[in-house]
Amino acid sequence: MLDRTKLEEALAALPIFQYAYFSPLDLVFTERVRHVCETECPMYGKTWACPPAVGTVEECRARCLSYPEGLMISTVTEVGDVENLEETLSTRKEHEEITHQVAKLVAEQGLETYVLSTEACALCEKCAYPDAPCRHPDKMYPCVESHGILVTDLCEKQGMEFFNGNIVTWFSLILYRRSTP
Repeated sequence: MLDRTKLEEALAALPIFQYAYFSPLDLVFTERVRHVCETECPMYGKTWACPPAVGTVEECRARCLSYPEGLMISTVTEVGDVENLEETLSTRKEHEEITHQVAKLVAEQGLETYVLSTEACALCEKCAYPDAPCRHPDKMYPCVESHGILVTDLCEKQGMEFFNGNIVTWFSLILYRRSTP
């Protein structure tokens, strides 16, 4: 399994605000979160990282629960106005880079990962969805909320801060298990 000491030494060198290990059984999946995707997110139905491409909430739940352990990380960035969506979203790239680094650290321990991260994928200028497969399935991480996961609930269970004034807090989940041959 995961060598936490080795991982935590590497995490200490990254600009991570907080992290916590969790059991995927602690995740709360709800159609209410998915409903927000459908009704308020302009990326709904436009990318492989978002619904409906990620599957139903129940399919996402089953996929997540097939991993016995998880690591939740958060990063923070100060902005002038947290309600300025353009400014807020401009801080996401750094978080995604850190998420890739952490996922790689976990995978380097011989573990299979399933990573959920922020918003819609922004790797390609135009996503291939729905006409062709994802061009970068090894780099594309579905959005946490696309799976119907109630992030605030997991934050509360893990004692992680969620609202930080004019500080943008980004979250990623790295689910992991022993690699299958």
